[in-house]
Amino acid sequence: MDCTAFLEGIVMNTEEHLGQWKLMQRQGVFPLGVDSLKLAAFATVKRGWQVCDLGTGSGVLLLLLAQRERSITLSGIDMQTEAVQLTQDNLACNGLAGEIRQESFQTCTLPAGMYDLVISNPPYFQTGQGGFGGNSRMGEENDLQCLCTCAAKRLKNGGRFALSFRPERLAELFATLQSVGIEPKRLQFVAHTAKHTPSIVLVEGMKQGKPGLQVLPLAVIQSQEER
Repeated sequence: MDCTAFLEGIVMNTEEHLGQWKLMQRQGVFPLGVDSLKLAAFATVKRGWQVCDLGTGSGVLLLLLAQRERSITLSGIDMQTEAVQLTQDNLACNGLAGEIRQESFQTCTLPAGMYDLVISNPPYFQTGQGGFGGNSRMGEENDLQCLCTCAAKRLKNGGRFALSFRPERLAELFATLQSVGIEPKRLQFVAHTAKHTPSIVLVEGMKQGKPGLQVLPLAVIQSQEER
């Protein structure tokens, strides 16, 4: 696919370079953020894994994971037409294949019990509390129970679900994960600097996993040397 022609045909594009990949962004589709970058680096991924992104947006998580391990198989869903098209275009522009469907967490038809890794950078805020990041992040896709249920259904036993979330909702997240049979196994807080309160929490759980949580060192967005 000709990425230059693709860019010229869309209003209000931006282009980011993610290592070897190009990421095209489109107005109205949730943009690239630190949470996606940190989540893609945090998630466990291994050779030959089947990977699914719930709420793909621009497809950035799939690109970043494919950069870490080219042999993975890529799938994803998003309920927004523009996001599905953009993810498909971003994969094609970089010579990657993937199955991207326009579906919600509740209507997802991706195969059950197939995936080694499900990943998601979901809306953080409950309905009526603001901070959604645009219409594409509102409505049903803001339902944490729907998200976790969808993830659990897609995962193999022993498969992993990695997501970014808000620290103040961590108790709710753990309870919801455990209610669908996903045991939290790894956790990392992300803060702007070492002196700031964490604004993001990264969590990875295992379907039918045993209790036992590994807490990683704080991830800092801006180091002392960069300030």
